[in-house]
Amino acid sequence: MAVSKITETRQYLTFKMEEETFALDVGKVREILDYTNITKVPRTPDFMKGVINLRGSVVPVVDMRLKFNMPAQERTVDTCIIVVEITIEDEQTVLGALVDSVQEVFELEPAQVEPAPRIGTKLNTDFILGMGRRDERFVIILDIDRVFSIEELDIAAAMTEATS
Repeated sequence: MAVSKITETRQYLTFKMEEETFALDVGKVREILDYTNITKVPRTPDFMKGVINLRGSVVPVVDMRLKFNMPAQERTVDTCIIVVEITIEDEQTVLGALVDSVQEVFELEPAQVEPAPRIGTKLNTDFILGMGRRDERFVIILDIDRVFSIEELDIAAAMTEATS
């Protein structure tokens, strides 16, 4: 059973955290940066790593491991920041997503994507667009617009304003 939101072949950028592979629609990705110095902003949630200067613009950076309740990891040569555009309630926000490594861009057809599993009522999987099948493995396709709550994006906006 294909996912109703995915009606055409799309390109996805894949990245790793721990042993899991995640994917984002390439249309949401602005650019990929090597790890750079992140300025910590006091009194923000742990997963909000801080802000970076991206060609004169302040961009909040989120540690995706911490956001997904994974253990923190030391930075490696592969650690990078995926700069994404998120749309919530008709507002666009630019965020940096700190991940272990970026893998590749590839296409998936709608038939290759299964719905996200429903794991009881206590676990929110609304941010998972679907499970893509690739080489006998699953890739978790994220709906990046639903990964963050309005409150979290308000914190990110406040971080941007405070350091501008």
